[in-house]
Amino acid sequence: MSSEETPNVPDPRTSREAVREKAQQLHVKQSRARIMRRIIVGAVAVVAVGAIGTAVTLAVTSTVAKPMLEPRGMDGDGIVVRNIANTDVTEVPSTPVPEESGATGETTTPTPEATAPAVDVHVYVDYLSPGAGEFEGANTRQLAGWISEGAVEVTYHPVSMLTASSNGTKYSLRAAAAAACVATFSPDQFYAYNHELLVDQPEVDSSGRSDVELADLAVAVGVNTPKAVRSCIEEGDYITWAKEATSRALEGPLEGTDDLALTSAPMIVVNGEVYVGSLKDPAEFSQFVLTVASDTDATASPTPTPTETAAK
Repeated sequence: MSSEETPNVPDPRTSREAVREKAQQLHVKQSRARIMRRIIVGAVAVVAVGAIGTAVTLAVTSTVAKPMLEPRGMDGDGIVVRNIANTDVTEVPSTPVPEESGATGETTTPTPEATAPAVDVHVYVDYLSPGAGEFEGANTRQLAGWISEGAVEVTYHPVSMLTASSNGTKYSLRAAAAAACVATFSPDQFYAYNHELLVDQPEVDSSGRSDVELADLAVAVGVNTPKAVRSCIEEGDYITWAKEATSRALEGPLEGTDDLALTSAPMIVVNGEVYVGSLKDPAEFSQFVLTVASDTDATASPTPTPTETAAK
């Protein structure tokens, strides 16, 4: 048979060398792949570490550059009411005045008098609390009158005990922070803003007002610096403060007391004593204020006394 007719069968030696060479090529290829994987993993790790380091640096720098903001003009995490302008109390029912009949036939009207040292009233309010709204609605007229006459000094303390009761929007916390914004940038309008937040409350377990709506309300009551107030509210400048102020109140002691701590909102403290009467009965609250003031008078300086009117 001629060479042209001989089958093209590879030599066994040649076949083994070809297999070996291919195996070597595969080994080299796989080795290169492993090396590349190691390089890539190492590079990724370096990049990740670098990114984490950068993030930490930025966080630290940011923290240093922008510390937690504190509201201005606060007194023990509260806002002392100095002005009741722009507060509409004309629609609030007249305050029933508690009367006591003495043995001589005289009628006593227990109303604090401006001539005595001002009674110290602290009101801890959660702007989502129905009770806080009830107390404000019932007592607005007499509180405004007492403040105007200098008979009482009222301090409102925004707290956020119902933060989890607004569909995840944290309305209670945001409203407390918004109140601090108004107190900081437009303190003369705080009472009006506080009043509107309390008498026109969203329902518990509703989403409440958005930050934009909270800012709109502040502008509506006539804040002096609407741009600053709006920016403060919408940026949440005092959110952290509101959280910490609530924690401080829960831990106690509350302002003007030795050992009291916040247990509910609203919580009204008069000359260091907690009011436990009806939140909707202004006459009962007025009587409590007078009684506490009289008790203080027995151990300290003169305080609000009843105005006596002879019976005819």
